[in-house]
Amino acid sequence: MAKNLRLKSARAAKDMTQKDLAEAVAATRQTINAIEQGEYNPSIRLCVAICKALGKTLDELFWEDGNDVSK
Repeated sequence: MAKNLRLKSARAAKDMTQKDLAEAVAATRQTINAIEQGEYNPSIRLCVAICKALGKTLDELFWEDGNDVSK
């Protein structure tokens, strides 16, 4: 699983720490870190909550594009 640099970038753009985002979506900081590191595949419910907290769509944060250079 590839690192999720789009999630990390969107979180940073909102000036949120992993802990801030975790609290906003009722998760742990370790879970957010694992998602960003590509070590954990979150549920669709958690993906949607993260998207709402960051003002992004599922496609913008989680869709794996074959042309994505962040892989």
